[in-house]
Amino acid sequence: MLSEDKTTHLSHVILKAVKSSSHVAVKTDDSRVLKDIKRVLTVELAQEAEIDRKTRAKLASYSRGIVEGSQEWDVLYRKTFEEETRKQVKG
Repeated sequence: MLSEDKTTHLSHVILKAVKSSSHVAVKTDDSRVLKDIKRVLTVELAQEAEIDRKTRAKLASYSRGIVEGSQEWDVLYRKTFEEETRKQVKG
């Protein structure tokens, strides 16, 4: 999870990029947009952290101990993470 300061910083970076785009018009005050960006970042990062937790728990439950950091673990982690992400999107 990112710190409050980092989330705030990223929110400002995103807002600056959005406002400099000719494809987007921001029609509300910056503080409201920043608040919404920060909220979305926080929710998305929390969901990703939960998916990571579930993925690691699933890999740890395998009867044959797969060493974290090994090539096999990395492949299984990516595959399982993607599966958990798809489940979350459907649910």
